Amino acid sequence: MNRRHILKGIGGLVPGWYLSQLPAWARPAAWSGPGEPMATGKFKPTWESLRQYSVPDWYRDAKFGIWAHWGAQCQPEHGDWYARSMYDEGSNDYKFHVEKYGHPSKAGFKDVIHQWKAENWNPDQLLSLYKRAGAQYFMAMANHHDNFDNYDSKYQSWNSTRLGPKKDIIGGWARAARQHGLRFGVSIHAAHAWTWYETAQRADKNGPLAGVPYDGKLTKADGKGTWWEGYDPQELYAQNHALSEGSEKTNTIHRQWEWGNGANVPTSEYIEKFYNRTVDLINKYEPEVVYFDDTALPLWPVSDAGLRIAAHLYNSNMKRHGGKLEAVVNGKILTPDQQKCMVWDIERGQSNQIEPFVWQTDTCIGSWHYDRRVYEGNRYKTPQTVIHTLADVVSKNGNLLLSVPVRADGSIDEKETAVVEGIASWMAVNKESIFGTRPWRVFGEGPALESAAPLSAQGFNEGKGKPFGPEDIRFTQKGNTLYAIVMGWPASGVVRIKNLGTNAAAARDQSVKQVELMGHTGPLSINRTAEALEVTLPARKTGDYAHCLRIV
Repeated sequence: MNRRHILKGIGGLVPGWYLSQLPAWARPAAWSGPGEPMATGKFKPTWESLRQYSVPDWYRDAKFGIWAHWGAQCQPEHGDWYARSMYDEGSNDYKFHVEKYGHPSKAGFKDVIHQWKAENWNPDQLLSLYKRAGAQYFMAMANHHDNFDNYDSKYQSWNSTRLGPKKDIIGGWARAARQHGLRFGVSIHAAHAWTWYETAQRADKNGPLAGVPYDGKLTKADGKGTWWEGYDPQELYAQNHALSEGSEKTNTIHRQWEWGNGANVPTSEYIEKFYNRTVDLINKYEPEVVYFDDTALPLWPVSDAGLRIAAHLYNSNMKRHGGKLEAVVNGKILTPDQQKCMVWDIERGQSNQIEPFVWQTDTCIGSWHYDRRVYEGNRYKTPQTVIHTLADVVSKNGNLLLSVPVRADGSIDEKETAVVEGIASWMAVNKESIFGTRPWRVFGEGPALESAAPLSAQGFNEGKGKPFGPEDIRFTQKGNTLYAIVMGWPASGVVRIKNLGTNAAAARDQSVKQVELMGHTGPLSINRTAEALEVTLPARKTGDYAHCLRIV
């Protein structure tokens, strides 16, 4: 039995104490070299210690954040995971890349980075719009699986201050967010570059360049006389290693995301560089939210690097805030114990119950990386879909992090702007029912509950159930005020709330003295029976998307 088999068996559920029981050869990679020191304090780099964590009040109250999932992969404006699939012979991205940039043996992703200029990026203008739309926190992508750092990185030469835009992207976002009073966060995805870029080791199997390797194995010495002279492609691609088992099948990576099932395990050098890059990022820009696109924490369970980063973030944040912890870590596919250590993030999906711990949905109005085809096909989420998702998530003790794709030049298009403006118009009237609220006794009612889709892996149950309609209602509360968010305007003009009927279990001691409709002046006519609370709406609609009743 070798180390890989041990790790495959223990998966992502192994507590730190168990790792200490393994023989030395089977333990995760450790590091004894120089690098960024881990801040000391209350939290130690173990799951047991991280269970002391408590979600800060600001995040519990925030409910809504906006994300710029923006980096070099937006330069082609051809969608997500471009830097991986452009090396997949015959794929849509491969064909697009050959036509736009050239063959990947000659023009690889490093050359896409070279063309990214971000010439129209105005973070202050975008953050002003997002603040008006109700965002309480803003997330910026520090790096993606493409391994390119969008900040002044001490440990990664392939970064946006040296190459591509030659701008400190994270620095610019951080300044703008704080100027507009938004909490600032960063998303970190680069832990998986080791296996994610394995497609760059391939070569065409057909055509005139069959057998000619793509640029994934180039070295610094190969750059003499090129635009990238002096830079080492291996620092970007990290492909000086054997392929993972099944790497020839592009989708195998999904089942290897937790570093099992034959994934090639990264070296200690790679792991510690990731640790140092991330701690350097935290120290420079002091984010209050750090989102990891990983199962639990990055590189777990083959390394404790993610545990060390989380402990560093919590301890350093507490020192900056006089002993009060204001930081949040987002991670995916968490065990119940791990949900005590950080905030569970569900990608493109929603929980089907009121969760005991604060959680987050992250989704996008289009493709994660900007995709011109989504724009041309009018496939963005509507403001109504966003508002319905927000109400549903908040009713279940969650936050919504919404990505608005940013174009290569740093702008958002007019259709995206219209979506954000639609959200802003709804928030101007109804934000009281969202911010600072808590779940009620039940999260909601209506036909959509009967077709709710279960979660799959990271989430991915978004849009798989029945669409919301006027009979679907979501509840929030603040103090003695109950809010009923109605997901449409009933044709009859009467809203029937079954959970507020006098015989309903949820209404056991819930008084109803007055009901108001946000955006409308004055109380409404109500009739409370054993079966339901019936609320007669005014003759004219007061807004779009969803309608909020304030009940006292």
